[in-house]
This record gives sequence, structure tokens and C-alpha cells, in this order.
Amino acid sequence: MVGVTELVPVETEPEGGDVVARIYDVALLDLDGVVYIGPDPVEHAATSLKAARAEGMRLAFVTNNASRPPGVVSAHLTELGIEAFEHEVVTSAQAAARLLAERVPANAKVLVIGGEGLFAALRGQELVPVRSLAEEPVAVVQGFGPDVGWRTLAEASYAVASGLLWVASNLDRTVPTPHGIAPGNGALVDVVRTATGREPIAAGKPEPPMHREAMLRTGARRPLVVGDRLDTDIEGATRAGADSLLVLTGVTSAQEVVLARPGLRPTHIGHDLRALHEPASALAVTAGLQTVGEWRAEVTRGRLLLTGPRHAADDTTRLDALRAACGAAWAEEGDLDRPSVDAALASLFAR
Repeated sequence: MVGVTELVPVETEPEGGDVVARIYDVALLDLDGVVYIGPDPVEHAATSLKAARAEGMRLAFVTNNASRPPGVVSAHLTELGIEAFEHEVVTSAQAAARLLAERVPANAKVLVIGGEGLFAALRGQELVPVRSLAEEPVAVVQGFGPDVGWRTLAEASYAVASGLLWVASNLDRTVPTPHGIAPGNGALVDVVRTATGREPIAAGKPEPPMHREAMLRTGARRPLVVGDRLDTDIEGATRAGADSLLVLTGVTSAQEVVLARPGLRPTHIGHDLRALHEPASALAVTAGLQTVGEWRAEVTRGRLLLTGPRHAADDTTRLDALRAACGAAWAEEGDLDRPSVDAALASLFAR
């Protein structure tokens, strides 16, 4: 990855079966679905992250949400009982600001469509945020902001249509809220795209600039991307050349992991952040590894068959079953029968 310290390869089964927190130097942690869900911390998150620090692992809290400055995010995490420092928070606003700083002169004016997080990130890169096209910006940056309305989007459209460089913090079309799923920055970007016929440069996950920013800020050489989404966290890790850990506390179901296409397949799978203290070899997922513990998975004519001790389905045995199912499914070149995957995992993982 350009501009990042060369990554050091990590064996999936390190000598002595060392735990994850000891073999990776930095955990690049997604927030919603991994560290917290809405207003509440994920169970075991605070104690697991505190223990990871004690093992010598450094933490970076990596979020696609560009609306809040890092200090606000770290304060929120601390209020939830999760120790976090401002310098440990990496946002898509910061990744977008670095992209702009690499393309425009220092002290250049940039039209901001979004929240305070973008203003702070631009100032951090010696750029000047402005609110209107009349102030003669040389570029446009667009990120999520709950108060972005028609007039703001119209101003963005006029600026983008005039040919200015256009950077989007991220393209997530939805954002979770306490009341349900709401339009995200990607949906607002679609408005400007429709009005102008142009495409932005995207900075957030799964695009490489997001994890590049996190690695630059942490100096990570053996990073582990920890997330709950295949299409942002895991794909982003793959594109960055980093190992990944998928936790099952967020939006991705066990069935979706089994059916994941290449590029969206995690290096490791864990139930939650306690996985940071498990041996890496007990979490690793490998195409072709069809027998794990007492579980065996096979694919016959596109159908997944899973056999094992369903009467003793604790966390460890469920994870063994999922790893075996992934190993069998990922070794196949053709599509799997989705109902057979649902049936194989239904009694172990409730949707």
C-alpha cells in the first residue's frame, strides 16, 4: 500500500498458538456493531479491549461516519465505559482530507457538504473549509451530516457540475439510528451524482484510503481489521492487504459468511471481541478446511451438509461448525444452494 509502512505477514497458526492480541500490533476497530450498538456498548467489548491493551496491542477506532470530530467520538466511547483517546479515532473525514491535501495546494479552500468532522479534518491538513461556492473553493468534500438539506445539496451540485474535484468521505447508503435505518452519505452522494452525472473519489471503507489513514496514524506493521460487515470492513481489509477478524455482534449472519464471495472473506471469525484473546489458529478460516473439532462440512451438488454434536452447541462448538462450513463452501467454485446453508446453520445460529 502506497505511503504506509511495509506490512509484516502474519502466520495464521503462530508458534505456540499465540492469541490474536499478541501477534497483531494494532487492532483497527469498526465501531457500530463491534464496539457499540446504538447507544449501548457491545457485551464484553470494554473488558476485551482493556485486556488487549494489557497484552501490548494498540487500538484504533475506525469509522466511516464523518460527521463527528475524533474528540467527540472518543468522549462518547469513554462515556460507554470503553477507554479511548482522541488520537486513536480515525474517521473517513480524515481520510478524505488527506486525499484532498494530496491533490490541492496548502491553504486551498474546500466546499464542505456535511458535519463538523469534515471541518476539523480539513483544518488538520492545512486546508480552509468554506460553506458556499461564492467563496471560490477549488474542491468539494461531501460527508454525512444530519442537517444536510436541499439547499446544501444544491450548492454541492452547482460546485461539482462546474468541474471541481469531488471527494466523498464514504458511500454507505444507509446509517443505523435508534429509530431504524436512515439514509446515509451514499444516498446523499447519489443526489449530487444524479444532478451532475459525475462520480466522486471515495475515501471511506472499503476503499483503501480509509485503512491507509489508520495505518499511517498508528504506524501499524501487523494490523488486524476488526469489523462486522463483509462489504466494508472485510473487503476494506482485503484491499488493504491486511488480515481481518469478523465478529458476529453486528449485521452479518453466519449464513452470509458461508456464502461470502472472494474478497469478502475474513481471515478469522469470532463471536465478539473476546476473540482477541483466543489463539489465532482457533479462529482462522481456510478454504478446504472441512473438519474442525467434532464438525465436518461437505458440499454435494451445490448443497451444504454439516454434521456434528448439535446437542452441545456452546460458543466454541458453534464457531467450529461455522469454520468447517466456510471451509467447505469456500473451496467450491460454483454457487451454493442458499436454503441448504440456512438449514445447516439454523439450529446453531439464529438470524
